[in-house]
Amino acid sequence: MSTHAKLLFFAGSAREGSFNKKLARLGALIADANGINATFLDLADYPMPLFDGDLEASDGVPENAFKLKNVLSVHGGVFIAAPEYNASITPLLKNTLDWISRARGDDEDHKLVFGARLFALGAASPGGTGGIRGLTTVRHTLEMGLGALVLPDQFLLPKATAAFGDDGHLANKDAQERLKLLIQKLARAAKVMHG
Repeated sequence: MSTHAKLLFFAGSAREGSFNKKLARLGALIADANGINATFLDLADYPMPLFDGDLEASDGVPENAFKLKNVLSVHGGVFIAAPEYNASITPLLKNTLDWISRARGDDEDHKLVFGARLFALGAASPGGTGGIRGLTTVRHTLEMGLGALVLPDQFLLPKATAAFGDDGHLANKDAQERLKLLIQKLARAAKVMHG
């Protein structure tokens, strides 16, 4: 299997108890269980300052932005479990995407790393809407801002407080099957995209 057939899973939250981090971890486990090479990445391991043009001019792009860009570059598909903050994208996820877009050489298109991979989105929320309002902003940022291809299907997990079993899997088997189908679709589409 080529490196571009690999899938990357991460959450737009660094909080250890995050439902979205649990969802991203579960996604990677489901991928592995179905013969799909997967990596789980925790943004808590890649701290970066708030994006600031003056800071970039004085100190350069943070090393962790380049590390994240390098991780992205060896994965053909990316699943982002994105929490909803005030009906929008989390500051952590937006900041991460902004810094990665700046991690490039002088002649490199900032959209190259995003445009060369396929993305799928999911969200877990304690509320009843499953985080759908936040995913609208995440999709807009990826597609319009960064030139990414994002699958139209997305996974929503409402009432996340009671959604996970002790083993980390979803208590609702239909929901877990929907997540599996989205992951399989992402893997197939990424394989087609990269040949």
